[in-house]
Amino acid sequence: MTVYLACTVRGDRSTLAIVRHIAAYLEAAGHEVLTAHLLDDYVDEAEGDIPNQAVFERDLRWLESCDLLVAEASGSSYGVGFEVGYILGRAATTGQRALVLYEAAREPSVSRMISGNTHPACKVLAYGTTRQIDEFLTAHVAAVQYARRLALGR
Repeated sequence: MTVYLACTVRGDRSTLAIVRHIAAYLEAAGHEVLTAHLLDDYVDEAEGDIPNQAVFERDLRWLESCDLLVAEASGSSYGVGFEVGYILGRAATTGQRALVLYEAAREPSVSRMISGNTHPACKVLAYGTTRQIDEFLTAHVAAVQYARRLALGR
């Protein structure tokens, strides 16, 4: 399954270790993480020569082609919110799903559009430990694979 892992690139990257944990978990389970390069320490510098429009177009292609969006939404990020909304806006016709995680201790500063999300194609976790993250991913990734197969007629 192809996964678009969304995280803050230009904002608060204090949860980068958690995002790397999520990516490692998904890759160990055999999934392709389209956005793994975002986990590099100097990703903004590495992509500095790419025009903004090219990044937008590339990321939209990845969003359109992924089976699942997993978003770490603890930090304030317009991009992550856009990506979640884009997937959920298409979910009824594509079968795509979103798993959104944020650090429970940060809930007062997390957008209520994230923490209060009840969209049927989205599951949200306020986590405190990596074990909670692993259990959440284990519980929901297989269900997403099944729903995506149904939507694609496979």
